[in-house]
Amino acid sequence: MTGQPTALQVWSVRPDHFPDSFLEGSRLRASALHSANCDTGGGSIISSATQLSALTRLFSAAVFREMAKKGRSGLFRRLVDQTDLVRRCGTDASVGDTFDSAFEILKVAGQRDEYIYRAAISHKILMGTHSLRTASMLNEFRAGSCKADLVILNGTATVYEIKSERDSLARLANQVENYKRVFAKVNVIASEGHVEGVWATVPDDVGVMCLSKRYQIQTVREAIDRPERICPVTVFEALRAAEACAILKALGIAVPQVPNTQRHAALRELFVGLDPTAVHFEMVRTLKRTRDLAPLGDLIDRLPDSLQAAALSIPVRRGDHGRLVEAVATPLGAALAWS
Repeated sequence: MTGQPTALQVWSVRPDHFPDSFLEGSRLRASALHSANCDTGGGSIISSATQLSALTRLFSAAVFREMAKKGRSGLFRRLVDQTDLVRRCGTDASVGDTFDSAFEILKVAGQRDEYIYRAAISHKILMGTHSLRTASMLNEFRAGSCKADLVILNGTATVYEIKSERDSLARLANQVENYKRVFAKVNVIASEGHVEGVWATVPDDVGVMCLSKRYQIQTVREAIDRPERICPVTVFEALRAAEACAILKALGIAVPQVPNTQRHAALRELFVGLDPTAVHFEMVRTLKRTRDLAPLGDLIDRLPDSLQAAALSIPVRRGDHGRLVEAVATPLGAALAWS
């Protein structure tokens, strides 16, 4: 590829051959990055495991929910104390600026955790290729014996399994087989160091993506849309009862009137004989309505980029949105007194 990198790049490859150009480019970029960091005294590379852990935990549900509920977070202050963010940002910076600074540090290849990948998918695909008005996103959605990291619902259901620098590929084959029973398109998005292992592990109909060192999403192999392979019963087990009933009604099937103690078994039995493609289509339509993210649009617009993925994945009460925004706008100097 030539020119400036785009948000979503596609590698054209034969299905039986891993792209050597991708591997060689990854090795050269890794070597160049290592040299640059050594020459500049380390740049944003974190040498302390305690600092790296603290920076990662800043984006945890505990910090986010505490700010929303109380308008402050003692945990945020304690975690900042374990980093050099005050020196980097200065006390006049806002809490939001501090989150952005922490995010920039964690974006460095080799330090990334799952949240960085979630943020990339949220910004570049959900709110880049799509929008909150036309697509929705599911987090930690049940799929057989696994939970899917992230699912985007648009015209189809696409799951993204994240394999960051900190992850192992040991469970990947089993995860992919479970996801194929619920979602028409399955993607694995990984660090450059994991891409070759992912390619060797997953079947040809599974997409392989990479979050590059420049924080760009590169598609090494496109996922194939195959709704006919899903298992209606596995889909049923992932749904709320009301969602399962909505799908049945959309397919023209009467919902059985039975006692609550018998309802699950009765609904499950109806899903056994359903057409997989029809079930998948109605699942997408139903979940886009019941898990709609459009009401979060105003909150997303008022938060720094680094916290938008958290807002999309961590539920907080609508009445707490104002406190959350105020907490993020607080000067860091004042936030250092939070308890």
